[in-house]
Amino acid sequence: MADSPNCDLKSLSPLQLFERVTEQGEKVRALKAGKAPKDEIDAAVRMLLSLKLSYKTTTGQDYQAGLPPKDLVLINNGTTKEEDEDLVDPWNVQTSNAKGVDYDKLIVRFGSSKIDTDLINRIERATGQKPHHFLRRGIFFSHRDMDQVLDAYENKKPFYLYTGRGPSSQAMHVGHLIPFMFTKWLQEVFDVPLVIQLTDDEKYLWKDMTVEKAHEYAKENAKDIIACGFDVNKTFIFSDLDYLGTSAGFYKNIVKVQKHVTFNQVKGIFGFTDSDCIGKISFPAIQAAPSFSSSFPQIFNGKDNIQCLIPCAIDQDPYFRMTRDVAPRIGQPKPALLHSVFFPALQGAQTKMSASDPNSSIFLTDTPKQIKTKINKHAFSGGRDTIEEHRKYGGNCDVDVSFMYLTFFLEDDDRLEQLKQAYTSGELLTGELKKVLIETMQPLIAAHQERRKQITDEIVKQFMTPRKLAFEF
Repeated sequence: MADSPNCDLKSLSPLQLFERVTEQGEKVRALKAGKAPKDEIDAAVRMLLSLKLSYKTTTGQDYQAGLPPKDLVLINNGTTKEEDEDLVDPWNVQTSNAKGVDYDKLIVRFGSSKIDTDLINRIERATGQKPHHFLRRGIFFSHRDMDQVLDAYENKKPFYLYTGRGPSSQAMHVGHLIPFMFTKWLQEVFDVPLVIQLTDDEKYLWKDMTVEKAHEYAKENAKDIIACGFDVNKTFIFSDLDYLGTSAGFYKNIVKVQKHVTFNQVKGIFGFTDSDCIGKISFPAIQAAPSFSSSFPQIFNGKDNIQCLIPCAIDQDPYFRMTRDVAPRIGQPKPALLHSVFFPALQGAQTKMSASDPNSSIFLTDTPKQIKTKINKHAFSGGRDTIEEHRKYGGNCDVDVSFMYLTFFLEDDDRLEQLKQAYTSGELLTGELKKVLIETMQPLIAAHQERRKQITDEIVKQFMTPRKLAFEF
């Protein structure tokens, strides 16, 4: 029988909740290690997610293993979640399904549009380039107004790209590369300007770190972003802590957004409570402002009518739903969006990667040995309990993390399909699939590390200096 709370969780103290989460996490790991029945594991995972959600609701803090709650002030934002409904917001991604979030349901809930074959074919016709494998494989799966962007492009009207990174740690993991890999491709095939926002102010407001540390992380993360191969003549990377104080256009747009969004609205969109600092409440306007070309007068020659296209993970969509609602009221075009799926943690698509857990993902600083060890030891398997069963029944690619990672990073479509067929049929064993992933990731990370070594502080300064880019407006 599935676990159920023994009592009303609201009656537990933060420390008691912390202990319950820890205990349940250990139970989940034991069930997985012992190859327990899938329904038993799923029930235990659902209980763990429920406990973690109660812990956050009570303390206002995400559960972190080994770190008991510091602040015992109780808060409750009054939000509820159906047991079978995925929780997706800019700070939390939770699902009880081993396959990960149900993206078809998310499209309906968020009111976006599915990226279908017709749209992918249209992108190919407009650019004259084979669509990126992130599009072909549904990794970027949802959009808002991409048709309008293509209309403009086909009519020789300009647009620009905007994406970002919240620098919460010095070392980025491979999941952080996804939006930048795709954005680089978009910039190259459409030949458009790109702005990249580093929200060091956000991380200072949400995390237990100093302003100086947040700013330092921004500079370090910029090196990893630049190492993806962006062109300094076409790309402006900026730290909020730096740029906000130098750009009147940027600040004016922040104020305009702030005036047109009420406290009740941001509470409804983001779940803010009366206990949240005012910096958090006002931050969404700062993330909205780069959606408007007038925030970058040095790039767009002061023009305020150039549409923006934002590639991002779908958990960032609440910011831009708010932005799109405000834009017409302040005389600005609505930004268009391309949404990606979430990159899974090594432990499975129903768990969340954490910079504080080095085993939750492959980091850009990992050595070849660390990559091999992490994949062999921690990558959740869709294989069977025994070799005999695996040969007979085959593996499940829908839940196998090694196959999921290959979907992101193995560019050869034919090779990926061969691996899928071989694993599903039982011809390919889990250890053999993990070996393919290791051989894919080790050179990819090594090449990134080599490029990053070449990124000096002077190069970072060039990218982060407000300036005219190689475009005429």
